[in-house]
Amino acid sequence: MTADRSGPAFSVHDIPFSTHGSWFDISPVVAEKTHAEDLHLVSHQNGMHAVLRLVPLDAATGERAETRVEATPGLLSWISAAGRVDLAYESPDTVRLRGAGLPLRISAAARTLTPFSGTYFFRDAAADAYVFTSYETGRRYRVTVLSGTVADTFGSQVLGSRDRGLTLAADTDTDGCWEIAVEELDTARPPYASTATFGKIAEAVQNSFGDFVDTVAPWRSSSTPAAELAAYVVWSATVRPAGLVSRPAVLMSKHWMDKVWSWDHCFNALALAPGCPELAWDQYHLPFDHQDQTGALPDSVTHSEILHNFVKPPIHGWAFGHLRRRLTTPPGRAELAETYDRLERWTDFWLNARRAPGTALPHYQHGNDSGWDNATIFDPERVVVTADLAAFLILQLRELADLATYLGRPDAARRWTRAAVTAQAAMLDQLWTGDRFVARGVDSGDTWHSSSLLDLMPIVLGEHLPDEVSGVLAGRIEAHLTPHGLATELPSSPHYLSDGYWRGPIWAPPTVLIEDGLRRSGHLRLADEISARFRVLCETHGFAENFDALTGTGLRDRAYTWTASSYLLLAEAHAGRGGH
Repeated sequence: MTADRSGPAFSVHDIPFSTHGSWFDISPVVAEKTHAEDLHLVSHQNGMHAVLRLVPLDAATGERAETRVEATPGLLSWISAAGRVDLAYESPDTVRLRGAGLPLRISAAARTLTPFSGTYFFRDAAADAYVFTSYETGRRYRVTVLSGTVADTFGSQVLGSRDRGLTLAADTDTDGCWEIAVEELDTARPPYASTATFGKIAEAVQNSFGDFVDTVAPWRSSSTPAAELAAYVVWSATVRPAGLVSRPAVLMSKHWMDKVWSWDHCFNALALAPGCPELAWDQYHLPFDHQDQTGALPDSVTHSEILHNFVKPPIHGWAFGHLRRRLTTPPGRAELAETYDRLERWTDFWLNARRAPGTALPHYQHGNDSGWDNATIFDPERVVVTADLAAFLILQLRELADLATYLGRPDAARRWTRAAVTAQAAMLDQLWTGDRFVARGVDSGDTWHSSSLLDLMPIVLGEHLPDEVSGVLAGRIEAHLTPHGLATELPSSPHYLSDGYWRGPIWAPPTVLIEDGLRRSGHLRLADEISARFRVLCETHGFAENFDALTGTGLRDRAYTWTASSYLLLAEAHAGRGGH
């Protein structure tokens, strides 16, 4: 264990400060695309809710102090010429704060308290502490003073519209320092008791993150300069089981995209597999814990909500094939049998509930089902048969055949193999025109093509595609390659939008899927170029939800785990090929 493992510095305006397992973070981002002036404690239980406002004060005037904020994985600091305030996680539900030269005002983020919303504040005499209890999160936030003094309280036990909170300051006869603990709890717990100094707490978190990055990215070097920050994004967005989240889960973000969507999770599982096999296994299986009676996966899972109004594409066969090869602790026979059963039910959903009578190929009911919500391929109609869906299902059928063979079920293996061959023949016969794939409306029977990268996703079939088909797809994919990566809509298209979600910006998942398919079909030069450009994009612009295809600027949520995990996957593979 090295003496200094502070980890990478980052801006809390882009990446929230949090720790592995916690359901809350410290950030100025308090809602979708909303930045507050001050840092807040933001909880992700029952949704995303800013609970507490944290404001360092000028000791002379009592007004907001002018500070700069610095953050590393183990320590968050407000710093001014007059002093500083430091914050570190003691545990997933407790932070410690200490101040020197700067008082701190802690107040409820919501000023209005109604019978159904807001935050109530009072002094808890039993615990000798101050408590904010939040309607929105359904949790309490307890402040215990360890040293210093409460210079002021305001709004205690008050209803209606009013500021509520307290101000911490140093005792007049001390060295100008104060220290507190803030806990997120349910109804009650014993009074807080300090078990370690602030310095030891911060050091323990730094070492915990250092151990994680050493495990997840032992291959990192100067040629993969964003690996540690990518690992932090994943590590800090991980929450412990709670509510409807049945396993330790990597949320897509601890900004407003604070869910697990049922294809995003696959990329996190793959990135974690070599170093954290148990956590990777949990990521893969979490949505399967909530399959419905038809075998469909939910659209998304989070603390207090499971959505079933849409699904996500069946990339899970592709993902599990890679996961099996990447796990350093191979799954046992019972685990593989359970996975087989779950994957079989998910596949049967597409074959039974999403095939019109007498048709060979399944269909989407909306762009949201594809994960490419507003891609231009869905402009003519929404209920459509597409080649990307067929390709994903073919890979899933092949993975089921491999699993059935391993599990000693030869009849099932032959059945799945026949189904894969039949589906691929139907895809090529019905959707391939000789120079492109088309989509077909389920109701109208009309066919069309678009300038969307989604039309080219069948490259994921890799070695299973005829060479002439993969060659044409590779050429069309290259036309989408900007200096920063793969544009999801051709920049020359009249439908291209720089911040158009799936109508232009670069996204991590298609980058990884296409790079893999190109590599498996022998188009190594193009695969290498796509990997290199995406890695440089992340190293330059961070781990945003998506990126402007022409400028590289990060868009939307700026701390997205599937982007960070995709960087880790591509960087690891590059390092493994001897890249420099």
